[in-house]
Amino acid sequence: MHIVLVEPEIPGNTGNIARLCAATGCELHLVKPLGFSIEDRYLKRAGLDYWHLVKVHVHENFSEVLTLYQGHNIYYNTTKANKRHSDINYQSDDMLVFGKETAGLPQELLDSYPEDCIRIPMIDDARSLNLSNAAAVVVYEALRQQAFAGLK
Repeated sequence: MHIVLVEPEIPGNTGNIARLCAATGCELHLVKPLGFSIEDRYLKRAGLDYWHLVKVHVHENFSEVLTLYQGHNIYYNTTKANKRHSDINYQSDDMLVFGKETAGLPQELLDSYPEDCIRIPMIDDARSLNLSNAAAVVVYEALRQQAFAGLK
């Protein structure tokens, strides 16, 4: 599985997601511009000593991701989707895309792929989950569907 963070802003969230990737074998994709340096001490602290277990890709823009990963299922996580994250039949090489903390994914991207947009159910008054929590919820649902292949 692949976790794609489009323009992440908070190093602690990205560090937590890197730790999630390390624990699950997911690859991490960071799409520029980043709101921090990948040398950031908060980023490294959140990932603790797991960074050596994470395959990290840095992309100049999201178009680069689309070009490099043609043929992969790509799911766009947003609070604006009709389809729930648990409605998807995930495959081992799927791309799970998350937007930046303050704004989510760009509307034009969501408009371009409405059938591939998914959301995590929550009450109406809740704006959204923390980015690293949302990534964990979706990744573990996808892995559950695959019987946690490769995990013990």
